[in-house]
Amino acid sequence: MEENAILLVLEGDTSRKNWELDKPTTLIGRGNDCDIVVNDRQVSRHHAQIIRADDGYKLVDLNSKNGTFLNGQQLIGDTRALKDGDQIGIALSCRMVFVDADATAPLAGFAEPRPLLRMDRAAKRVWVAGEEVNPPLSLAQYTLLELLFEHDGGVVSREEIVTRVWADEAAEGVSEQAIDALARRLRERLAELDPDTQYIITVRGHGFRLEHFVHEG
Repeated sequence: MEENAILLVLEGDTSRKNWELDKPTTLIGRGNDCDIVVNDRQVSRHHAQIIRADDGYKLVDLNSKNGTFLNGQQLIGDTRALKDGDQIGIALSCRMVFVDADATAPLAGFAEPRPLLRMDRAAKRVWVAGEEVNPPLSLAQYTLLELLFEHDGGVVSREEIVTRVWADEAAEGVSEQAIDALARRLRERLAELDPDTQYIITVRGHGFRLEHFVHEG
């Protein structure tokens, strides 16, 4: 019998925690007519779909309001091929991992997510993919990373960033450009050690969030 790929739900309000991708198209969204219903107002009625083709599975964003993410990168009305272990984010409320058909046999041993980023907050030291950031982050960069880390994948607003990073300055004196520049520089410092992972995710109209887990079989 032909094996099918599986979606494992790591976070999110769904009726099950694993879904077999046995249809030509699997629709994901808030609507009751979806194959995978995610009960969250951030999720569009028809948010995304996974297409099963002869050459594998593909993830499609259906012009969702709050975005579909593949390994931390937002798809904007785009289609991407899926490979084993890929992380899928539905808005900011649901995280899934794609388990390819060839990998479904050892599913029972699927591991919990492992952090790619580690912080020693007492010493203000940071490790990325097992290697310490050196020279250390600036105080502003570290403070932003610490704030994002505390929210554990949740969105941090620009107002929260100003309050935490520029605590001694009037909020109206901190420009949008200053916040963006700080986030960009932090991205660059983390990319020095792991250029293939986007850790700092911009959530348009909301703020920023941290994506720092990898899932292993």
